[in-house]
Amino acid sequence: MISTTRVPADKPVRIAFSLNDASDDTPPEDSIPLVFPELDQQLQPLPPCHDSAESMQVFKQHCQIAEEYHEVKKEIALLEERKKELIAKLDQAEKEKVDAAQLVREFEALTEENRTLKLAQAQCVEQLEKLRIQYQKRQGSS
Repeated sequence: MISTTRVPADKPVRIAFSLNDASDDTPPEDSIPLVFPELDQQLQPLPPCHDSAESMQVFKQHCQIAEEYHEVKKEIALLEERKKELIAKLDQAEKEKVDAAQLVREFEALTEENRTLKLAQAQCVEQLEKLRIQYQKRQGSS
């Protein structure tokens, strides 16, 4: 007889059964619950014929393949999530790179403006000094 248990998708699935565990009161195929509820109906392992060792072996192999399929799907989901995280980080890095380039341009513009203003200030100081000298000469000659 096969017993099934529903497990969360993030938990590993382990299947245990014995070829010697067959009983005469096997329920009909329609009443056997799904061995892997997360699998599509067409991918579900079919219940074995308990009188046939070959059928039990095929069922065991199918269960192993279904378990591997489940693990691969889980890994794909984790990788897709990681991909989303990396894309978000890349987008953030690109945004920061654009922001940094903008800041560099602003810094260069402000540096140039600062240089121009310092030059203008120096010229104004020089002109003021000349005006003071002229004013003092006029005061002294009057």
